[in-house]
Amino acid sequence: MSVESSCKILLGISGGIAAYKCPELVRRLVGRGATVQVVMTEAAAAFVTPLTLQAVSGRPVRSALLEPQAEAGMDHIALARWADQILIAPATAHLIARLAHGMADDLLTTLVLATTAPVALAPAMNQRMWQHPATVANAQVLRRRGCRLLGPGVGEQACGETGPGRMLEPAELVDALFAGRPRVHAASGAAALTPLAGRSVLLTAGPTREPIDPVRYVGNRSSGKMGYALAAALQRAGAEVTLVSGPTALAVPAGVTRIAVESAADMHAEVMARVRDAAIFAAAAAVADYRPAAPAPAKIKKHAETLSLELVRNPDILADVAKLPADRPFTVGFAAETDGIEAHAEAKLRDKGLDMIAANLVGAVAGGFEADDNALLVLWNGGRRELPMMPKPALAEALTALIAERYAASTPG
Repeated sequence: MSVESSCKILLGISGGIAAYKCPELVRRLVGRGATVQVVMTEAAAAFVTPLTLQAVSGRPVRSALLEPQAEAGMDHIALARWADQILIAPATAHLIARLAHGMADDLLTTLVLATTAPVALAPAMNQRMWQHPATVANAQVLRRRGCRLLGPGVGEQACGETGPGRMLEPAELVDALFAGRPRVHAASGAAALTPLAGRSVLLTAGPTREPIDPVRYVGNRSSGKMGYALAAALQRAGAEVTLVSGPTALAVPAGVTRIAVESAADMHAEVMARVRDAAIFAAAAAVADYRPAAPAPAKIKKHAETLSLELVRNPDILADVAKLPADRPFTVGFAAETDGIEAHAEAKLRDKGLDMIAANLVGAVAGGFEADDNALLVLWNGGRRELPMMPKPALAEALTALIAERYAASTPG
């Protein structure tokens, strides 16, 4: 029995055109076994009727903060206590600003202040509004307070513009909302141990630096954000995580052991020294494929008009782990691609004999290197799953849940 089948979800709907998707969102949540209570802002009723939402949820829709009959028992506090999860979809720029400033001027914002349940928001607005510094700052405030932002997606918008700001589709929202949540024991309702509890996970993250001379190097744009978020999510799932990291400015996640390295050769040596003790190996690092053949012992002076570097291939850490004997760890690869993402990921999965691969698009408008948000296409033999654009910590939770699922399926007994 999954947690959603005993989950009480308070769905807040604010006044944006994407509200038309909410009946389908409610239907999918109910279809997963959740109990859904809809709370609408006054503006939301201009886009979708309360009667429609009552019909699909099976519960009267709430919208008024000071409704005498309901408030006889301080019902807004009771609602805040009732919810296991609050999801606001769509979350407009106006609502995000009100929440960031702690306003409680209607029922929905009051509930968010009064609840101890986790809060997730599905942003939906014009792409210029989403990228405005005020909205960016408000979203950062809410993230720091623990809110999950699911999306937005990138694409054509109702206004005719194209860019980030679309609300995720209902199916994507439901998958993202429940991703990474613990399983629930059907009899007791208590959280059960995940398949990763007590498992040793070896994870690489960040870039590598390949020296040209003592002051210069060949590198890449990787910030390490995705790998570090994945290390934290794996640790929260009960795994014992060792992180072999290239140079980053990121703090080590609590409970994670970090081994700092510089070059691909250094990373290869540290991984191969530890990998036989790991149950799972995940290669999230952006390892340089080539290195200068002969780094200069002193700084190269700017004398010649041109400079040629001879590059040689670095060892392939992922391939070397995957071709270990039968007792090798469950192996998860990553692929950063600028085009043909699925075809390249499938080839890498097959050619290297991986158990899973997580591929993402880099160099696009949203996501990829250095960004705070990302999306992944995850493939395994006979299966695939798309994880939509979301903050990297939330994406790491979703990927961890999928790693746990596939690892459990691959483990006898």
